[in-house]
Amino acid sequence: MSDPTALPSGATPPPGCPAHATGAIRLSGLQYQQTPAELYREMRREHGAVAPVLLDGDIPAWLVLGYAEVSYVTTHDELFARDSRRWNQWDNIPADWPLMPYVGYQPSVLFTEGLEHQRRAGVISEALEAVDQFELGYNCRSMADELIDGFAGSGQAELMAAYAHALPMRAAVRMCGMPAHGTDTDDLVEDLRMSLDAAEGDDPVAAYGRVGQRLQQLVKEKRDAPGPDIISRMLAHPAGLAEEEIVQDLISIIAAAQQPTANWIGNTLRRLLTDDRFALNVSGGRLSVGQALNEVLWLETPTQNFIGRWADRDVQLGGRHIKAGDCLVLGFAAANTDPQIWPEGHVGAEGNSSHLSFSNGEHRCPYPAPQLADVMARTAIEALLERLPDVMLAVDPQELSWRPSIWMRGLTTLPVSFTPSSH
Repeated sequence: MSDPTALPSGATPPPGCPAHATGAIRLSGLQYQQTPAELYREMRREHGAVAPVLLDGDIPAWLVLGYAEVSYVTTHDELFARDSRRWNQWDNIPADWPLMPYVGYQPSVLFTEGLEHQRRAGVISEALEAVDQFELGYNCRSMADELIDGFAGSGQAELMAAYAHALPMRAAVRMCGMPAHGTDTDDLVEDLRMSLDAAEGDDPVAAYGRVGQRLQQLVKEKRDAPGPDIISRMLAHPAGLAEEEIVQDLISIIAAAQQPTANWIGNTLRRLLTDDRFALNVSGGRLSVGQALNEVLWLETPTQNFIGRWADRDVQLGGRHIKAGDCLVLGFAAANTDPQIWPEGHVGAEGNSSHLSFSNGEHRCPYPAPQLADVMARTAIEALLERLPDVMLAVDPQELSWRPSIWMRGLTTLPVSFTPSSH
């Protein structure tokens, strides 16, 4: 969490808050839950590529909607930086603000800049690069089969909890060098779920604390007995990261591996089960799972908005005057469907992967994390379709509900039915 007293000098709220401009839009409400694409279109019509918005508690910010503008922000770290201590709104932020876990400064790779970011991100990239993608695919297939075995005999399942969220979480924990099974692993997986995607009655803060403690313990264990895993490689890296730095970065790695990948799997399965172009052809192999995965990154990207960047100085962007310390929310979903790059509505043309779903620039998802996520998602979907070839949606497509989040785009549930099968 951030200490608002540790702000850079001069970082006080400006007299005129940017998003108190005429027509500032609250980033909340049912429209975000079900039809955010329509809301992005309206905002673009009314405000252009950069719109004034209000976050929880009417805290002002800017939502960057344009593809060119998001690309500009993410490739100009000297103007739009990641260290949230620059924010000119800290005096207005209560300690229990709902978005504090996302914007409160932490000593993790997410908030580092310049040479320090290159050092930390370099360690992560090299640790991930050593992951054998064929072995990851093999392990994911084993995990997929085991999860499917758990519901295949019943003829029905709710795929978000039982499959889409479970598989990437298990895969991420396995890459960190923990066994795929056991009470210890299961407890960590459950605490990670609570801290990232709390349900009613959960205590995400306590769960997050337990995750940190367990990962701290795991780092110590790997220092004493290294293995072929991400943590051991991070510990052995010549950059010499401290154990606390590794713990912080591990939380970022696991969170990035789990939530977006789970929703990528869920959103793609929804498309495969509801879009006739896929539903009629996938079993015949004419339209590939790969095409569906890519289309989802354009049209229903799991990370639809990301907070954020903070202006290092006064600057112009999309015809707006951005003041030093203003917060910018990166609108990846809006940018990916920007009509400036998709004339005549041909969004997500086959084979085009220049979307912003993994961000862009120095703070983009580190190589080769997108490829690892693709292995997890593709394996999960192909295994399910192979094992349950007649799987179909168990409710009307209109009955599917989306999570009430402006940040992640994912289904609350995905109920399906199929012919029961033995293992």
